[in-house]
Amino acid sequence: CEDCGKSHIGECKLHGPLIRAKDRVIPSRARLTLPHYLTLRVLELRAGNQQILGVFAKKVIQKRTQFGPYVGQLSTKLTRYDESRLVLQVLKDGGKYFLDTPNEDCGNWMMFVRLARNQEEQTLVAYQHCGEVYFTTVKPIEPHTELKVWYAADYAKFMEASAVFIKEESDVCPLPPVAKEPVDPWICSSCRSTFATFALLESHQCIHKDRV
Repeated sequence: CEDCGKSHIGECKLHGPLIRAKDRVIPSRARLTLPHYLTLRVLELRAGNQQILGVFAKKVIQKRTQFGPYVGQLSTKLTRYDESRLVLQVLKDGGKYFLDTPNEDCGNWMMFVRLARNQEEQTLVAYQHCGEVYFTTVKPIEPHTELKVWYAADYAKFMEASAVFIKEESDVCPLPPVAKEPVDPWICSSCRSTFATFALLESHQCIHKDRV
């Protein structure tokens, strides 16, 4: 204590505690990369103060506007899975890797874009180009409209997913992959959720393992 000149374990009983000054909280890398005409909105607050975020337009965004590339870490498996976000993979050096974003400091704002549940609410299409993933607007986006994305046709085949996404009342369930023969969906043995591809099922099961 600088007032009484004594060393104490904890607070000085005579002069009391120190006045603590906290560092300024700075936004994450992902939030800092958000274009000035986009904004993040909290859509839901879950247990543990977990925020469910969406990306919204602040002004009109023209059709054929390209965003990207998507920033993430190349990984053979996902460390962070969110059923409201697209699972993304890229082909690099002959291998197929996930674009993983375990936290906001290793990705960009595109990690906050939620998937489209149908063609009506879809505003963006995701595709791979030169080993990177980009989002491009498929129609003009009006102010206060949320940006939502789904796979482009060729990228859907690469991801072994359907070209259209439908959200059922009970669970999030992509349609079976487009193929000449009917394909059975992949079913999670723990919660019975169904997935269009083994990659989606595998990343989903990682969450169950973490909870165990």
